[in-house]
Amino acid sequence: MTVIDVFNGDADGICALHQLRLAAPCESTLITGVKRDIALVKQIKAEASDKITVLDVSLDKNRDALLPVLDSGAEVTYIDHHFPGDIPERQNLTTHINTDSEMCTGLIVNELLGGEHLAWAVTAAFGDNLLTTARTAAAPLNLSEDELEKLQTLGTLLNYNGYGSTLDDLYFPPAELYKRVQPHSSPFSFINEDGAFTTLADGFKSDHERALSITAERATDDIAIYIFPNDAFARRISGVYANELAQENPTRAHALLSELDDGSYLVSVRAPLNNRTGADELCRQFETGGGRKAAAGINKLPATELEKFASAMSSQFQA
Repeated sequence: MTVIDVFNGDADGICALHQLRLAAPCESTLITGVKRDIALVKQIKAEASDKITVLDVSLDKNRDALLPVLDSGAEVTYIDHHFPGDIPERQNLTTHINTDSEMCTGLIVNELLGGEHLAWAVTAAFGDNLLTTARTAAAPLNLSEDELEKLQTLGTLLNYNGYGSTLDDLYFPPAELYKRVQPHSSPFSFINEDGAFTTLADGFKSDHERALSITAERATDDIAIYIFPNDAFARRISGVYANELAQENPTRAHALLSELDDGSYLVSVRAPLNNRTGADELCRQFETGGGRKAAAGINKLPATELEKFASAMSSQFQA
């Protein structure tokens, strides 16, 4: 029997898997990648005796690859908060999917484990920009304000590390970052003892300062669209900076477009915080788009479709 863990390379995916493996330690084969690499299930080479867990990647985007895995007889547990589409009805598939805009995969796992490793679930929620939800969930921990801010910083940095077009854009491949998190039952020991935290904090500070110098290409009361240059810093900071813009302007939707080598764009979209819905609907109108209600993206928006995107975004989020 082989245990295979498939997880999104962002804060939510890492923290969700970490909770599960703290509760049920085992050696497993890891399948992950940059945050936008969600077509992960196709990498599974399944046999009937395998036990597979899939975390924080859309079933809708992986359904075609999931079916042959199920046909192999392998036992699959699917835990996620993205739009799933039609869920296959198979005896060897167990799903825990909740698309509520205030839910993340780490919080779903936390419910399944009865709060056993709540601090890591709170970190996941902070990483997914669910700031109020994270603080509410953290109440049983009786943390100080300083401790809450440390978990928010950790969630932000784990999320920041996941963004990029390729692994070369990242400070740490997500599988390596997960392995560095793995020895730590407490997020605070990881913060205090692993140099990866300082590396990510320094990188984030530098990238964030560059992002602040870029102004919106177009902005209305309802939407704002930013276009970032073809540079690794832009791809790394895109998602976290989009979260920050959403927090600063809660009545407005935001899109951050990073130019790619071929002139197309990597797109991060955030719905208004006062109405966390519609981001996935917007992005699914484009071939490589997907995500969740509050936050979604497009892996490759052709430059010829930029005006179409701007028009669709205006229509999606008009007051």
